[in-house]
Amino acid sequence: MSEIKIPAQTRTEFGKGFARRARVAGQVPAVVYGHGGEPVHVTLPGHELMMALKTPNVLLSLDIEGRDELVIPKAVQRDALKGFLVHVDLLVVKRGEKVTVEIPVQTEGDLAPGGNLLEHTLTALPVEAEATHIPEAIVVSVAGLGAGASVLAKDIVLPAGVSLAVDADAVVLHVVAGQSAAEETAESTEA
Repeated sequence: MSEIKIPAQTRTEFGKGFARRARVAGQVPAVVYGHGGEPVHVTLPGHELMMALKTPNVLLSLDIEGRDELVIPKAVQRDALKGFLVHVDLLVVKRGEKVTVEIPVQTEGDLAPGGNLLEHTLTALPVEAEATHIPEAIVVSVAGLGAGASVLAKDIVLPAGVSLAVDADAVVLHVVAGQSAAEETAESTEA
């Protein structure tokens, strides 16, 4: 995963009024914390940050007044109606450090014939990986799986250097039998 460099400006003003003015100016208030240091309050360019956050678990290199900090997003707050960024919490990481993140689970292949449905029990898999080598997604093959089949966390092949941060017997995907039209009519007449 590549780093995305974003300039950051420290801020000394706080509160709703300042946050509102910053967002009108195209900036997003953020807090950088971690490794036992004091939290640093910054503002980041809104459009650049929004584009960077389209990648899950993106690695950001912040230029805070000439000092580079490597961070990953920990919490992102968006406006409920319009979806713009309201505030971001960023966690400081070091090269080679292991972090616990959730990686999106993607599927490939077709289920066994018969109208089966795939249920995503976990849409994101908690894993521990090196901060500079976080995979963007984990792809799981569901080719040929029939009704009642499950894919457990321990069954998923993880990239090198990545380990599970969830119970190995946790169900990630489950295949359920779809109801046919005849079964649905029979159930509705019984009720």
